[in-house]
Amino acid sequence: MPDALPVSGEPPAADPRGVLAACDGSDGSLWALDRAMTEAQLFGLPLYVLAVVNPSPGGYPTGMAELVQEGIDRMAASMADGLRRAVATVQAARAQPYSGELALHVVLGNVIEVLLACTPGQHTLVIGTRGNGGFTRLLLGSVSTAAVHHAACPVLVVPAPPAH
Repeated sequence: MPDALPVSGEPPAADPRGVLAACDGSDGSLWALDRAMTEAQLFGLPLYVLAVVNPSPGGYPTGMAELVQEGIDRMAASMADGLRRAVATVQAARAQPYSGELALHVVLGNVIEVLLACTPGQHTLVIGTRGNGGFTRLLLGSVSTAAVHHAACPVLVVPAPPAH
């Protein structure tokens, strides 16, 4: 089933507006994806699931981008497979599987920049927390912090469930 889901290499469109879920495969993003499915179902909106791959956080020296293109393509394909598995995992765990319109997107670029560029026109951005950014961002990660402060649509930050 997860193999049947097509994955676009383009950012999600803002028309029709929908619920945008950021997913990187972490536990926090899976909890957020579950909540995004609930939000999209509740409001009768499409669900856009977005993963962003930053192939070169520091940039490439001149001429290097062409040399590493094959590796970049493999990273994007791997993220697409991971995104399909994430959706399948969340769907399998839900009491009522999400039955609305669903589109998967893997986009290359800076995570925060791509995510924020996709928010204009959307109903809601749903994002999980990781908190890996040091003491000043203990409760929210740098991506969720940037989203809360700069997104062009409402943001729903989904915390991790309490430990049992």
